[in-house]
Amino acid sequence: MLVLSSSTKLQMLEKMLMWSFPESLKVYGAVMNINRGNPFRKEVVVDKWPDFKAVITRPQRESDMDDLDHYTNAHAVFYKELQAYKELLENTNTINWGRIFQIQGLQDGICEVSRTVALTKEVDVKISSFRTVIHSDPDTLPDIKFQMDPKLTVSYLDISHASLLNETWSRGGNPRCHRYLANLICCFPSVCILDDKGCPLSWSLTDQFGTMIHSYTLPEHRRKGYSRLVATTLAKKLHSQGFPAQGNVVETNMPSVTMLKSMNAQFLPCSFFRMIHTPFHFLSKPRL
Repeated sequence: MLVLSSSTKLQMLEKMLMWSFPESLKVYGAVMNINRGNPFRKEVVVDKWPDFKAVITRPQRESDMDDLDHYTNAHAVFYKELQAYKELLENTNTINWGRIFQIQGLQDGICEVSRTVALTKEVDVKISSFRTVIHSDPDTLPDIKFQMDPKLTVSYLDISHASLLNETWSRGGNPRCHRYLANLICCFPSVCILDDKGCPLSWSLTDQFGTMIHSYTLPEHRRKGYSRLVATTLAKKLHSQGFPAQGNVVETNMPSVTMLKSMNAQFLPCSFFRMIHTPFHFLSKPRL
């Protein structure tokens, strides 16, 4: 196991990961953020260098981490050989299995390996899967033309909006998520529509892997074209900063699927997997 600390090697890795799109997109986004200031204090682990067969991005080991905070304690995974990834995950120096953490990736094998290794570590695994989309060409994004109320403005999220996002996110509703969302707002691109009092009506936010997450419109403001405007504007912003505009959507969320198709989004053949790993001794404890 090797930790890539050299800026030259990390820049090389960023370019190398481009050869393995779309499966490497999550790791690629994380490495891009590391190479552009590393606001979430991540680092990269590989099985070997430069001919790596597996790579994991993780929080820096010296980071002060809450053992129950799987939002911040997030890892992205890409492998060329499944066995190499399994061996890297089994290495006791790769991941702290005594904490709750998550793994994200776009390859079926990461689920299989997580279940197998977690069983030996006395850790529970909960897996969620989503359709993955990407706006690969900014020129194919639609021009949004509609008459918006002049009292409304297209802007970006502010840290004061974190409470509203925490209340409305399906994964939120707790102090750890509130802290995580506040950090995302401070560190990464976002777009929102604000009313004349500065309250967001519709928004989309980018996470530590360069993924557009928590795209949401308040129920009383839906069917007005706001979601499409926000998503398109954020996708263009990400492209202008060199990031691939990627996102995830639940397959049964037909309004969002329909909207993404209207934006000429490309639905990828690989699914996005998020695996929450919880040591058995935490399962009976409240996670407030």
